[in-house]
Amino acid sequence: MEIITMEDMRERQRARGPACILSLGISVPDHYVLQADYPDYYFRLTVNQHLTKLKDKFAHICEKTKIRKRHFVLTEGLLEENPMRICSHDAVCLNIRMDILMEQLPKLGARAASRAIKEWGRPKSEITHLVLCTTAAAELPGCFAGGTVLRVAKDLAENNANARVLVVCAESSTIFFRGPSERSPETLVCQALFGDGASSAIIGSDPREPAETPIFQIAAAHTNILPDCGDDIAGQLRDIGLTFHLTNRVSYLISNNIERILEDVFSQIGITDWNSIFWTAHPGGPKILDHIEAKLGLSKDKLRASRHVLGEYGNLSSCTVLFILDEIRKTSRAEKMSSTGEGFEWGVLFGFGPGITVETIVLRSIPVVYHP
Repeated sequence: MEIITMEDMRERQRARGPACILSLGISVPDHYVLQADYPDYYFRLTVNQHLTKLKDKFAHICEKTKIRKRHFVLTEGLLEENPMRICSHDAVCLNIRMDILMEQLPKLGARAASRAIKEWGRPKSEITHLVLCTTAAAELPGCFAGGTVLRVAKDLAENNANARVLVVCAESSTIFFRGPSERSPETLVCQALFGDGASSAIIGSDPREPAETPIFQIAAAHTNILPDCGDDIAGQLRDIGLTFHLTNRVSYLISNNIERILEDVFSQIGITDWNSIFWTAHPGGPKILDHIEAKLGLSKDKLRASRHVLGEYGNLSSCTVLFILDEIRKTSRAEKMSSTGEGFEWGVLFGFGPGITVETIVLRSIPVVYHP
């Protein structure tokens, strides 16, 4: 019997190459509401049509989000079954919310996972690890967790030879849907921004080509908690559901710290031009994207995919960044760009959320060869 050292044992356990995103899958509920119609929809279902000034304020907020439509598992029929519970601003109804989510979120997540597995093209039996994420059942993780799951999957894939990690994020605004209140303007912001969806990916090192086709390499993963802003984005799970606290400083705090984070992670590969990379930035809201763009002097096309996903689906919490990656690779393919990252070799993925926590993923795109 061969006797090996601890170092040899560890080396044999590890993969040789970096973790790769091998496939992506996204899913949204069939039910959706156009943002232009949402103020009437929201105030009618919550039986608050008499609050005309508040409705006008909400309509203004909805318009400023630059969202076109949002998808929801919470249909009008489900809402009408509990008109004075979920639709109330402060009724104790966590059990009702969780009953709906426990039925709907697994379906949504399974649909996204099935699409990722189908694209991957390998038997489900080859999946070795499962990483799940939702904001709909606890105070944390938060909107940044789309980056967190990639960081966890990267560690699993690179430290376990032949590992294939199925990542699934599933989110629903049902956990914090409630009627308006003049005492809580933050409620209106949340009701205007968030949508429902699920995203999935297969992560693995050392792709078995041509059976597996990598989309992106995950080069590095970092977590930063911004100083002196622990209360600027906060979420708490209570009997009435998930409550949010947001301040007007959020977009400034993120944009004022973003270049320092970029310099920390990209200096080792000699990149200082932020227009020379592709961008996957979580669109917490349009202000965050606008302030990042202005602070870094980004060209208008850099955050195109982030704005597209925000417009078509709203803020999908942890799911959002994988939706954006899916949009980037689809655009790259449709426009026959030289790589999966809109023609750029290197890219960055940012997740923002409570803390304020910033998850930063450095991605490397895969060259694409087009056959006539």
